[in-house]
Amino acid sequence: MLDIQLLRKDLPQVRARLATRKGGEDILDVAAFERLEAQRKTIQSKTETLQAQRNSLSKDIGQLKAKGESADSAMQQVAQIKIELDSSAAQLEGIQNEMQQLLAGIPNLPHESVPVGKDESDNPEVLRWSPQSGLGGNAQALAFVAKDHVALGENLGLDFEAAARMSGSRFAVMKGPLARLQRALAQFMLDTQTQQNGYTECYVPSIVTAQALFGTGQLPKFEADLFAAKKGGHQGDEEQLPLYLIPTSEVPLTNLVADQILAESDLPMRLTAHTSCYRSEAGSAGRDTRGLIRQHQFDKVEMVQITHPDRSYEALEQMCEHAQDILRKLGLPYRMVLLCTGDMGFGAAKTYDLEVWLPGQNCYREISSISNCEAFQARRLQVRFKNAQGKNEWVHTLNGSGLAVGRTLVAVMENYQNADGSITVPPVLRPYMGGISVLTPVDSK
Repeated sequence: MLDIQLLRKDLPQVRARLATRKGGEDILDVAAFERLEAQRKTIQSKTETLQAQRNSLSKDIGQLKAKGESADSAMQQVAQIKIELDSSAAQLEGIQNEMQQLLAGIPNLPHESVPVGKDESDNPEVLRWSPQSGLGGNAQALAFVAKDHVALGENLGLDFEAAARMSGSRFAVMKGPLARLQRALAQFMLDTQTQQNGYTECYVPSIVTAQALFGTGQLPKFEADLFAAKKGGHQGDEEQLPLYLIPTSEVPLTNLVADQILAESDLPMRLTAHTSCYRSEAGSAGRDTRGLIRQHQFDKVEMVQITHPDRSYEALEQMCEHAQDILRKLGLPYRMVLLCTGDMGFGAAKTYDLEVWLPGQNCYREISSISNCEAFQARRLQVRFKNAQGKNEWVHTLNGSGLAVGRTLVAVMENYQNADGSITVPPVLRPYMGGISVLTPVDSK
């Protein structure tokens, strides 16, 4: 959530920065904001006047009673003032609630270093890497015609039809060594992030409340992208709160510090988790319907950092390195792009995307998105720390994939495919595969 003081002090500048985002000048309803601010000021001014009158009358009542004189008239006025103050308080609460609803739908301000652009076509490339050439290197073509992961998976235990029969479209079943390879990827990612990069592994719920999703910015604006979870029980059970399946473990990981005042020495906090994630993919009809790229259920190893605001951009670059390190250890060609203002997520102030090369599709596809949300989520979650001066200050929150497991599986399959349809297992994964070095169609039977 944006700092309301910033809107009050420099509304034109905030509007101009928001206008560079997708949605443009329609993002901020300036007329509604100014109307609510005018009403707030009027009521607060009236409240201050009434409070001053009540204080003066209360003093008069004390003096009248001390003299033995009647204070009935003054007391009646005080009683009437109380009624008016209660009415003003109720009006002010309504205005503040309306203002909160307005602010809840406004995205974060882009950082000054973010390029202005309309969509992904305006995202500048920062770097690219290939195992053959290192930084600056392009992915080398295979010596044969590449298949995509769907064609490769047909004989390796990848089954979309079985999943569709029980769950509908955009789900998958994996069997045998292919399922083990997915598990190996997740374990390898977790081990790298915890043993090498200092993240604390967490086990977190896959179902969260609406309040948790509000805190990280998925609600109220993106409810259509979520799967609601129906809670069972009997009449008389605890109050039925709205529950949802998590779209990313960023939600429970970041909510671990909700409503807390941290010590400065607690920062930075580095958290990671491997979870299944669930997204309805509303509005994506016709996009990436083939294969594992855009599923309703997918696995991800998430990285979250809670940092001191002075060091959050250093942490952003660090997290990019942590995600790139996974790709390099796996020997997967990739590139990194900086998202322009028109392509950024709702809560992000700055975002880098890592895109892995998929020879079966002859293109780069996103495999990790790493964002600094600055204090945007902290305000919604009420997460602060006590600074060196003893004052409470908002933390900065960051999140990123380290990596999307399913998409990494796709990349391994397509980049490590052989002409006979088998898949060579990357060397770093073989200890997690019991020494298996090649997946062949016969293995899945």
